[in-house]
Amino acid sequence: MAPTALVDLGEYNWNIPQPVQHVGKPTLIANHGADVIRGSAAAKSLIGNALKTRVQSVNGDVCEPGEEDAFFVADLGEVYRQFMRWKMNLPRVKPHYAVKCNPDPQVLRLLAELGTGFDCASKAEIESVLNLGIDPSRIIYAQPCKTKSYVRYAAQQNVKQMTFDNADELYKIKQLFPNAELYLRIITDDSESLCRLSLKFGAPMDTTQDLLTLAKELDLNVVGVAFHVGSGASDPNAFLKAVKDARCVFDQATDLGFSMHTLDVGGGFCSDTFEKMAAVLSDALDAYFPPSVRVIGEPGRYFVAEAFTIACHVIARRSVEDPVSGKTSYMLYLNDGVYGNFSSIMFDHQQPVAKVLQCAGTFEYGAGTMEFDTEAGVEYSIWGPTCDGIDCISQSIEFPQIVDVGDWLFFEDMGAYTKCSATRFNGFTDSHDTIYVSSEPGASALLGMH
Repeated sequence: MAPTALVDLGEYNWNIPQPVQHVGKPTLIANHGADVIRGSAAAKSLIGNALKTRVQSVNGDVCEPGEEDAFFVADLGEVYRQFMRWKMNLPRVKPHYAVKCNPDPQVLRLLAELGTGFDCASKAEIESVLNLGIDPSRIIYAQPCKTKSYVRYAAQQNVKQMTFDNADELYKIKQLFPNAELYLRIITDDSESLCRLSLKFGAPMDTTQDLLTLAKELDLNVVGVAFHVGSGASDPNAFLKAVKDARCVFDQATDLGFSMHTLDVGGGFCSDTFEKMAAVLSDALDAYFPPSVRVIGEPGRYFVAEAFTIACHVIARRSVEDPVSGKTSYMLYLNDGVYGNFSSIMFDHQQPVAKVLQCAGTFEYGAGTMEFDTEAGVEYSIWGPTCDGIDCISQSIEFPQIVDVGDWLFFEDMGAYTKCSATRFNGFTDSHDTIYVSSEPGASALLGMH
């Protein structure tokens, strides 16, 4: 069994729950040990060693089908550091990890051990969390428009917390789960986000009074308000306005006799803007909601985006001659693409950057940024393996090396909305190995890694 309270969170300490069930051993786990400096250098070393061990074990000329498939290296220490960073900057907000972002079982295990809650959007996501031994009270079914059979499943499993944003959903819940604890999700200004969720979900502010009145007439239990400023949000003021609007809805509900106790501030958090966003949100919470109000959030990409690196094999190459300049460029074809783990290009507006991992037998990871004359650099476009012309990872990129068939490329920051939305289009696999490492002893201890 995994250890329990091995992490000292100082003044921000939460009660770490009882250990959750293990879901099987990771493909590979490694810990840096006490003699290695924590942080980026240690993480890079661990990731590099894992990448090197794997790629150098593959001989493309004789390997079995699938042995040269793309694979991930996940540093669970990065997830742990992001958790600690969250607690330092948003001590009032208990994170409920958005499972849809990356349902990796070891990520779920670690976050469960750290005491987070979970934001689930379907029966399968709820089931995956419950199978870890998580108490149903740590789950919010944060899908405003739910499948009837999924609502029945949630009722059977006692997953009471769920969101709604329309009258039809209230009638559905009255029929199937009248004892649910409901959060009215309100619309927000998400115009500065990568993915605008308010185009699909959220009750307009001029409808909230009527929805709350209907919930009262149906004898349903509205306990809070939820909002989401959009996935990958960039405007901190969106949080400020949303908190103000939530305060208004709280007051409406209180006047109708509801006992309101929770605010769900949703997701939208990005690592590179986190402190700025957290500062605005924290100030807004303190200004509009007393400490007695419980606050939860639904971060996804914030926890996992930078924790995953993917390595891909170059399976084919075509040369392209420019008839004007006479310069040769190349089209590289990888064994993964936009129908696979690079689905984030289409669905999440991401622009993954290719780097050379191994070229002509030389391992390049960790060699640092190679300075080279761009006039002498070699231009490439990078493509996925399917027969669809839109399966393009990069239209143009330059490397100093001549990359050929059998070489490897890698892409960092591949943890968010990648493998969770991969498909089997053209018969290619949607499941790739993940090698787990940990650059933080706290994460290693909680997961029993060695």
